[in-house]
Amino acid sequence: MANPTIDLNADLGEGFGRWQLTDDDALLSIVTSANVACGFHAGDPSTMRRVCALAAERGVRIGAQVSYRDLAGFGRRAMDVPPRELADEIAYQIGALEIFARAAGARVAYVKPHGALYNRCVHDAAQAAAVAEGVRLAAGGPLPVLGLPGSRLHEAARAAGLPVIVEAFADRAYTAAGTLVPRGEPGAVVSDPDTVVKRALGFARDQAVTSVDGQRIDVEVRSLCLHGDTPGAAELAHRVRRELTGAGVRVAAFA
Repeated sequence: MANPTIDLNADLGEGFGRWQLTDDDALLSIVTSANVACGFHAGDPSTMRRVCALAAERGVRIGAQVSYRDLAGFGRRAMDVPPRELADEIAYQIGALEIFARAAGARVAYVKPHGALYNRCVHDAAQAAAVAEGVRLAAGGPLPVLGLPGSRLHEAARAAGLPVIVEAFADRAYTAAGTLVPRGEPGAVVSDPDTVVKRALGFARDQAVTSVDGQRIDVEVRSLCLHGDTPGAAELAHRVRRELTGAGVRVAAFA
């Protein structure tokens, strides 16, 4: 693919009170989109305000990373939330972040589910529809939704008149079906820096990744996620961006 363009996003603001997980300051100097925790799996008002201010200052797009209400489990525990209640909780989270984005002179520009909700919305039409409804309620307009290609989430978003952005993960293993290998399984997280960089280049230039069983999976990626909660995340993100730029890939937020 000649002269490709790709967005780099990372999960940020994943702290609460005195506890802080992500190196927000360093990552906001590298990524082009920030998935800001909205208080349900991590994040609190002061953290949300600070991250939005930094993002706006550095020209980084602000996105709402919505989740099941699960602070203790970091949003990674499976939950059965009634669709109407889930839609309201999605709208609530987006609205909370929008207050701080506006205070910083910016706006919430997209939505991305987190953890268990993200994975559930790959195959669960009812939960995906609830997320799309929550986005529609909060935004009052066509706010883009990040997710895996072919997911129920993207189907629901399109049905609700919302734009979809195809996302990929350089540091996560893929199944032959194009879904993420569950975190509880061996090899689900790709930790070798050289492999992460190679996969990032493959997504950007070839629009493809190799699954855990050796199959090529074609993915028309527009945004590449680099997790911010892994050791050395900022250094790895910096290297990924440098290698992408050196290979002729333009790194910029999606339109």
